[in-house]
Amino acid sequence: MVRITSKGQVTIPLPIRAEFGFKPGTDVEFVAEQGKVVLRARRRGADPVEAWLKESTGVARRTVTTTKIMKQTRGED
Repeated sequence: MVRITSKGQVTIPLPIRAEFGFKPGTDVEFVAEQGKVVLRARRRGADPVEAWLKESTGVARRTVTTTKIMKQTRGED
């Protein structure tokens, strides 16, 4: 048995975490299904904006100035 704290928190027992792969940082959601509350790992679908941002993010090297990067971006170089 698990008790809900005054902050609404619960501890998921270790055997359940191990069986279902709940690790620290796992996003979970509580869902009402047919009069029961179900806890499940939140599955993220492929977010096109997030994928683009991850692909587009990079680091400029020291040898490239901001001015040069802006010229390249504008097609001036």
